[in-house]
Amino acid sequence: MTDTTLGRAAGSATLLPGIDWRVVTVALLALVGGGLWIGDAVSGRQAALYLVGGVLGLVLYHALFGFTSAFRVFIADRRGAGLRAQMVMLAVACALFFPVLAAGTLFGTPVKGLVSPVGLSVVAGAFLFGIGMQLGGGCASGTLFTVGGGSTRMVVTLAFFIVGSVLGAYHLPWWQAQWTAAPVSVVAAWGWPVALAVNLAIFAAVYAGTLALEKRRHGRLIEGAPARTEGLRRFLRGPWPLVWGAVALAVLNFATLALAGRPWGITSAFALWGSKGLAALGVDVASWPFWQAPAQARALQESVLADVTSVMDFGIILGALLAAGLAGKFAPVWKLPLRSLVAAVIGGLLLGYGSRLAYGCNIGAYFSGIASGSLHGWVWIVAALAGNYLGTGLRPFFGLEVERTPRPTAC
Repeated sequence: MTDTTLGRAAGSATLLPGIDWRVVTVALLALVGGGLWIGDAVSGRQAALYLVGGVLGLVLYHALFGFTSAFRVFIADRRGAGLRAQMVMLAVACALFFPVLAAGTLFGTPVKGLVSPVGLSVVAGAFLFGIGMQLGGGCASGTLFTVGGGSTRMVVTLAFFIVGSVLGAYHLPWWQAQWTAAPVSVVAAWGWPVALAVNLAIFAAVYAGTLALEKRRHGRLIEGAPARTEGLRRFLRGPWPLVWGAVALAVLNFATLALAGRPWGITSAFALWGSKGLAALGVDVASWPFWQAPAQARALQESVLADVTSVMDFGIILGALLAAGLAGKFAPVWKLPLRSLVAAVIGGLLLGYGSRLAYGCNIGAYFSGIASGSLHGWVWIVAALAGNYLGTGLRPFFGLEVERTPRPTAC
């Protein structure tokens, strides 16, 4: 290594101290190399979606944008910063999505929302998912980006999330045979201007309600993690203001719509990965009704690199790894308390099973569902909040903390 190279490295370390350059290098190589591989094996559009996933992972990590923790601290202590950030995210997303979905095309590409039926399976699945969020320690997006950030406990949650997703796919036909109403799109039913106005009014009411409840309980607001740095250092190392994360997630979901023709989702990939694993072991998963639909059958036969959700999930993990390296926080802890480990197993199973029954998770059903104008997104969040309430009460039995104020954590 030359004196000039040493000088540059020393200068970088002085300008941006605390960055784990080994982790950053690995993450960047994986993102760039993976993008080139996917671009060659599938398409440039698929590679772009992989990189959008990478940016999503970085945003989620740096903004500490945890749905699970946001629900928990509001239930336990009426701290509402996380919920208010979600309302901003949904408002921006709906403003972007509704006119485009009504038109049916974006930049010449046909687009459609994630609009699903409302029925017993959605209510039961979202409720179970809500319990799983609190026991597993994360939602779908939270599980992925905390795995990328180095959480070994969340690796357990993710493994059983996949198992639960496969079980949910296997049982879904029974749930679909129970009471179910047809899918409802408020964009199609009311027109996008009226639908947007109604949704914005609901978001504003929830935002104002959390302000009032938090001030009544505490007398003041806490709006997120305190800044350790400013300027470029804060942008690179975090934590970001929650509103940065809210706006960025909405814009990146819109980018996903533009590239994939449909909004961001996460958990369908878990059922695919697990089912492919069973198929490799000789199980005839292709005969399951879930995998009989043309799109699902094709996904089961093709490489996971051809699956939009899978490549975006891979990107999220690597983007979070990059963010953890930039923050200097990649430090896996391998010793896990037994009760916490049991909670991760149970929580992962409930997350996976519930997400299949409910046609999605906090991203595919709640975020992208509401952004798509789907009534099932609103049913999902009501049932999921009920599950989160129960799950929060169960956490102490597994030795898990129930915070009384929001902490800078994603799960």
